[in-house]
Amino acid sequence: MKKPFLFTLAIFIAATSFAQIDKKATKETRNLYNNLKALQKQGVMFGHQDGLAYGLNPDGTRWVGQKDRSDVKTVSGEYPAVLGWDLGKIEFDSSRNLDKVPFAQMRQYIVDTYNRGGVNTISWHLNNPTAPKKTSWDKVDSTIRHTFYTPENLKRYESWLDKVANFLKSLKTKNGVLVPVIFRPYHEHTGSWFWWGADHCTPEEYKKMWHFTVDYLINKKDVHNILIAYSTDRFNSKEHYLERYPGNNYVDLVGFDLYHRNAPASNEQFKKDFQRMVNTLEEIAIENDKICAVTEMGLEQLTEANWWTNIVLPVVQDTRLSYFLVWRNGYDRHYYAPYEGQKSVPDFLKMLQSGKVLLEKGAEQKHLYQKK
Repeated sequence: MKKPFLFTLAIFIAATSFAQIDKKATKETRNLYNNLKALQKQGVMFGHQDGLAYGLNPDGTRWVGQKDRSDVKTVSGEYPAVLGWDLGKIEFDSSRNLDKVPFAQMRQYIVDTYNRGGVNTISWHLNNPTAPKKTSWDKVDSTIRHTFYTPENLKRYESWLDKVANFLKSLKTKNGVLVPVIFRPYHEHTGSWFWWGADHCTPEEYKKMWHFTVDYLINKKDVHNILIAYSTDRFNSKEHYLERYPGNNYVDLVGFDLYHRNAPASNEQFKKDFQRMVNTLEEIAIENDKICAVTEMGLEQLTEANWWTNIVLPVVQDTRLSYFLVWRNGYDRHYYAPYEGQKSVPDFLKMLQSGKVLLEKGAEQKHLYQKK
């Protein structure tokens, strides 16, 4: 018996539907989302925070704002596949972010990365909307509650979101194409070092802030070139990870941040925790039909020469992870990616030779912004 047309159509829609939260997302943003999902288990992209803005010379001195330069490119010949950026201080109309990257240059770096085929992700270490002189790291209880309780505070927060929206909508190529970015607000909230952390707000307050922020950007400000990333810090279980999860209609990508400290004494324990958390994250991603990534990680000063192949590669290879991103190369005592002459360079290259970790050329060859 011939199946009714509507029944067949329903099957087709179910098979081709996507769980992306913004149904008005730009074509390029939809393509990025769908391609990241389709490419799961085909290699994990490597990311670096502020990787084009500054870095380190062989003698440990800094370089800043040099055209086409990247520490990762210097040692490998390729740019990172993922570049991370931060909007901290944009709420004050500052010309530079909290790490002194000029927003005008950041905009160009983001467009350039898109043009080469790479991926951009953006976090936001914003100040406190109830006490604007206080930073993200100033621990103030009940900030979220007081943001919504006091009209003046809420109006201030909305004005900050307006500035974020304006920046996101300014990310355009010469042809006027809006550049898709992965936007990652209110991260590491299972910890309590930020005012939005676990000790400073209830799960329901956190979710309320998240819902308001995403709805404001997408529905009120018509920002349609973002994928929304939810990223915790350390978590003990699936239940712990999902305690403040704002719901599948408000998240495109699930991730976590995890830093390796006290090496080498902690090596085996870190590797064990890292593996457990990746396994749990993959389970959550499958159950909720989401992309997943390690949104921040690293070993400060890369004190372990074989960190990449001994600690990182065994965990990230053959997973569903879209990418893992290491933090910035800020100065000679605070860096997370190899630079020319740094002792982990040979091991980093060995990790890349495995074919399991991709730099930008690998991402570009997959045409992440084109429809398959």
